[in-house]
Amino acid sequence: MGLSIVGIALGVALVVSIDLANDSARRAFALSAERVTGAATHQVVSTTGRLPASVYRALRIDEGLRDIAPVVEGFAAAPGYTGRTFQVLGIDPFAEAPFRSYVGTPGSFDLAGFLGGDGAALMAAATAEAMGKSAGDTLTLRLGSRRQTLRIAGLLAAEDERDASALADLILVDVSTAQVWFGMEDALSHVDLIVPDTPAGARRLDALSQRLPPGVEVVRSAARTSTIEQMTRAFELNLTALSLLALVVGMFLVYNTMTFSVVQRRNLLGRLRTIGVTRRQVFGLVLGEAALVGVAGTALGLGLGVLLGQNLVKLVTRTINDLYYVLSVQDVALNALTLGKGLALGLLATVAASIGPAREAATAPAGTVLRRSDEEQRHRARLPVLVGAGVASALAGVGLLYVPGNSIAVSYTAIFMLLIAFALVAPAVVAGLARLVRPAMGAAMGFTGRMAARGIVSSLSRTGVAIAALMVAVASTIGVGVMIGSFRQTVVVWLERSLQADVYLSPPSLVMRRADGVLPDAFVEAVREFGDARAVSTGRPLQVRSALGPLDLVAFDLAGESQMSFVFKEGSAESVWPAFETNEAVLVSEPFTFRHGVQAGDSLRLLTDAGWHAFRIAGVFYDYGSDLGVVFMSRTTFDRYYEDRRVTTMALYLRSGVSPDEAIGRLRAFVPAGEEVLMRSNRTLRTLSMDVFDRTFAITSVLQILAVGVAFIGILSALMALQLERSRELAVLRATGFTPGQVFKYVTLQTGLMGLFAGLMALPLGAVLASMLVFVINKRSFGWTMQFELSPVILLQAVILAVVAAWLAGLYPSWRMSRANPSLALRED
Repeated sequence: MGLSIVGIALGVALVVSIDLANDSARRAFALSAERVTGAATHQVVSTTGRLPASVYRALRIDEGLRDIAPVVEGFAAAPGYTGRTFQVLGIDPFAEAPFRSYVGTPGSFDLAGFLGGDGAALMAAATAEAMGKSAGDTLTLRLGSRRQTLRIAGLLAAEDERDASALADLILVDVSTAQVWFGMEDALSHVDLIVPDTPAGARRLDALSQRLPPGVEVVRSAARTSTIEQMTRAFELNLTALSLLALVVGMFLVYNTMTFSVVQRRNLLGRLRTIGVTRRQVFGLVLGEAALVGVAGTALGLGLGVLLGQNLVKLVTRTINDLYYVLSVQDVALNALTLGKGLALGLLATVAASIGPAREAATAPAGTVLRRSDEEQRHRARLPVLVGAGVASALAGVGLLYVPGNSIAVSYTAIFMLLIAFALVAPAVVAGLARLVRPAMGAAMGFTGRMAARGIVSSLSRTGVAIAALMVAVASTIGVGVMIGSFRQTVVVWLERSLQADVYLSPPSLVMRRADGVLPDAFVEAVREFGDARAVSTGRPLQVRSALGPLDLVAFDLAGESQMSFVFKEGSAESVWPAFETNEAVLVSEPFTFRHGVQAGDSLRLLTDAGWHAFRIAGVFYDYGSDLGVVFMSRTTFDRYYEDRRVTTMALYLRSGVSPDEAIGRLRAFVPAGEEVLMRSNRTLRTLSMDVFDRTFAITSVLQILAVGVAFIGILSALMALQLERSRELAVLRATGFTPGQVFKYVTLQTGLMGLFAGLMALPLGAVLASMLVFVINKRSFGWTMQFELSPVILLQAVILAVVAAWLAGLYPSWRMSRANPSLALRED
């Protein structure tokens, strides 16, 4: 009973912890967005993120708008404070009052000091205290490629808990200071507006939109939050599905425990039935007991979930920072809805798993309840029905895969139906395998080996469920392991093909997979003239607005060698590159076509600095750098429609005989004072990219281990049950001459066989899961086409894992059985 409680607790803990981690990340972003938008209903934005400051002057002076405020925003790291990331807001304190209450009024802090122009900043008093800082102290920040020193001109005190959360990791500076820090002289990130949601307000917005210059538009403030949420939706859903897998394995434990509970008290239940206790009362007795197990396990699981969530949130945050956007999560946000969901899932899973044993106890004739052998006979008689139900479940799962659309939830439902199908068929397969290996076990181990194989079948109602639980857990490790291995190999091949240049230059970035800053202009010009380089490619990634919503655009000036790194899914290199360079065409990645439903030959409307313009999609290329999709445009075309002339990344192809390390040493002399540029060889960049990949799947590996842990408890629970059930049987063996060593050998062989059967049955299930994860789940989640790598090593490891897990779980029960007193076990109650 205790093991069953622990199993449910671990299943609930995984679900709760993943939900808490995801919810904490969402909450952190919502607070980040809230402290930027404040009370603003709309924002005036530029297509490239650099809104001319003249637009703000025109809105305030020419249009007479008063509920508007200029904002420059960005992110900064604090060297020396690991994991501390700040959101920097450049504001006009005279315009802030209607928008951000936490800023207060100019009279609430030293206005003269704040506008002093020497890097004066405001930060939360709690944050300053945590960093050991106070008013008047200085702090060095890294913003893109440059470092800046700020002076803490004042501390902001939070009025309530929400203000405290909004102010955490926030730095406020004057808008002119932020413009200098982020290289946005005479430009803004956006202008905040407050426009009432009335017909008059709508007319005002329409009129304002008509008078804005090309490349500038008014958008709702909530659009930004919605876009970010869509980025991580598939990532969060995949984690949630993996956590539910542990709960499914936990249900096997509950079923096993409650069935054993019924069998263990078969004498009592039989007597109750014979003296008039009704079937409904027996059913309620067993189900009520299961509910108590569920309550205890769920309560324990909620506590464990909160503790586990505090660690998993770090892995979730790190993955989001690697792949999507800058996020700082300091605390786990306890959510009543998440805890309620964990409570409901734990109780429902327990009760659902207990309905079968409760019904068995209630419907069995009173006389047969007294005999354990009758239960096993009935269970073996039900095997054809279980097999039929398993086949039906498998067919239903396969059918769901053909449901039109890209619903990830439907795909995971299909996976769980296949898991159920294999679990239902497992007892029949176990019976067949046991009969198949019995002669070999006899030849190798003598009569003890034959007995071990026969004993699995004689207690099939117990062993079958335990083996099924371990099979599901091990199969999940195969499926996820093959998926990660396939993805990893695909990325390795892609990186080897894509990273052809010898040296890569970029500014430091807080998001590992995306460079957001720019390289100093003087440095770019010096590198273009660098004598050791025979060819140079440049890139400028930025987010632009389109008819499909915000999207990532990269303007490339590609050397001929760089073009060789592209592999096209749609279009041929002979036709794509001439159109890309001269005909104002663009290239899109495979995930982009998946998310937006476009293909080669379609038009893509982008909002440029010259207004809306349609660009033809010349080709679709394979790309694994972004699951959101990306659009490539030639630098020549970009310069024709956009005013941004800056460069973010450079790739150098060196002359023969020049090593990357030598070139990097000479390139460092070109870096201006106070600036920072990352210089990496293709080998180093590949290593760093794979490090990001491995970090991305670290949380998946944690979930795998915990799921196997739940199954390990299941095996241990089943073997403990067998120990109690078969105490008389083993006592008879001891009384007829079996030594303690022979009993230990008998039970150990049996547990090893159970692990072997679970491992063998996990192989086909794991292969099916891997195929669905690679070709269905990942395709519907992210749009990637991946190679399928089914490594024999992973399969062998899975079988060994199952055998070792079962063997370890059987050590203690084997020891207890071998030391049991035969006379006590044979004594009648």
